[in-house]
Amino acid sequence: MFVVVTLVDTIRIPANNLKLPTMVALHNEIDLKYPNRVLMDTGLVISRYKDILKISNGLCVPGDGGCHHECLFQLIVFRPFVEEVCTGTIVKSTPEGIQVSLGFFQDIFIPAYWMLRPSEYDEKAGLWVWTPDYGEDAEDADGDGDNEEEKGDEKMSNDKVKEEASIDTTKPAVKQEDDTADTANTAKIKSEDDMMETESNQGNDDDEKEEESEEEGGRWEMDIGAEIRFKVKSIQFTQVTNTAKGMQATTTTTDHSINIPVSEQEDPSQVSRPQALRKRSTSMDLSECQDIPAAMQIVASICEDGLGLISWWTSGGDGEEDDEGDEEEEEEQEEEEANDEGE
Repeated sequence: MFVVVTLVDTIRIPANNLKLPTMVALHNEIDLKYPNRVLMDTGLVISRYKDILKISNGLCVPGDGGCHHECLFQLIVFRPFVEEVCTGTIVKSTPEGIQVSLGFFQDIFIPAYWMLRPSEYDEKAGLWVWTPDYGEDAEDADGDGDNEEEKGDEKMSNDKVKEEASIDTTKPAVKQEDDTADTANTAKIKSEDDMMETESNQGNDDDEKEEESEEEGGRWEMDIGAEIRFKVKSIQFTQVTNTAKGMQATTTTTDHSINIPVSEQEDPSQVSRPQALRKRSTSMDLSECQDIPAAMQIVASICEDGLGLISWWTSGGDGEEDDEGDEEEEEEQEEEEANDEGE
């Protein structure tokens, strides 16, 4: 993540600092010029590393009261390598992806196509949601159970109808007033039975939905401020210049190239060649754009096991560690008791 880079540059000592020792004055000027600055194709400068290695004789330029020295020095630079795994914090979530911060560097972007699958953007919550799918076995089992329940309900309803029909046929003949009263009572009973069935069906549907959500694993939301583990896929450096045609941006991207093909004489199963890094440069016109791209941007991914929110993968491990700690404490207590008894 952090590397040491050697540079050669001409450092100017202002006239008001010529009274200081040359080494001290040059260190002060380097510390003012380079930290928190992105160097093209190099990285974000953190600080100076040790003392200056070489210093040339100072030169005075006509019309300038300062002294110019050519110096060879080293800098500590932030530049993660491709395929490195880092840990950051989510600071922004958009339909295009997630922005992650390391505290001192915030231009880390995880696009939608590098998310864990299946993932989707929830517009209401404004967050990305991971909905893991554990297979179709559970769905098939639920479908069979639902069919059996529906068949059982149909049988119960048919039995009720038959009983009511048999009761109606076995009733003796009575007056019309009694018949009308009986029909009204049966209608009320039927309506009450229908209401009870609809309520029970709604309750069953709600229970089934809850069971399906629990079996599918629920919704894993990527909240703002949550710690996330990601893998670096590419690093982009952008240099903006003003030309006669307008503002131009030149971007250099560093990522893995395509695997080198294996020759016919070699066995593909025995040859494992690492992917080589490649750099490509593109230019674009920014005269009509309002947003200027970042000088350094990292494109990352979380589409592999172990990547994503740290809470997804450490919930089970913490319990195991606690159990191990409790066992060790018990063993220590037993040893102390045995020593006390021996004394």
